[in-house]
Amino acid sequence: MKILELLAKFCSILAGALLTFITLMTCYSLIGRNTNGSTIVGDFELTGVATGAAIALFMPLCQFKKANIVVDFFTAKASQATIEQLDRLGSLFMAAVFALLAWRTYLGGMNAWTTQSGSMMLGFPEWIVYAAMTPPLALSAAIALTQALMGEKFTRTDEASA
Repeated sequence: MKILELLAKFCSILAGALLTFITLMTCYSLIGRNTNGSTIVGDFELTGVATGAAIALFMPLCQFKKANIVVDFFTAKASQATIEQLDRLGSLFMAAVFALLAWRTYLGGMNAWTTQSGSMMLGFPEWIVYAAMTPPLALSAAIALTQALMGEKFTRTDEASA
């Protein structure tokens, strides 16, 4: 469980670094555009690429902390045991969704590699984005599956280490 937490935190640090890079690049490009008329060619492409990767990189920590949206209107009066079982079932569904996303992202990346497709302005290789997204999605699936199998034990260990 500790290794999953460390990997999730590492992914979120990478995502934060990517978002910091996007912010600095955008500021540089806007300042250049408004002061001397120069800009970074393809800055919008790099922003899209980095944002897509950052979203996937934030997913493991989001799943680890169970920070997904939960609608508890219908379970407000349910017993703790019922809520625990529903949480485990939800984690199982999330594991399946993340596994499906990881699989399809991997296939998309392999297709992008085979066709050597790139972005329009810069020709930035699309497979790099897929390669950056696949491991965190697979990690999110592993975290969700662990939560589904271990249930409350996973949460208690997480809270004890915090």
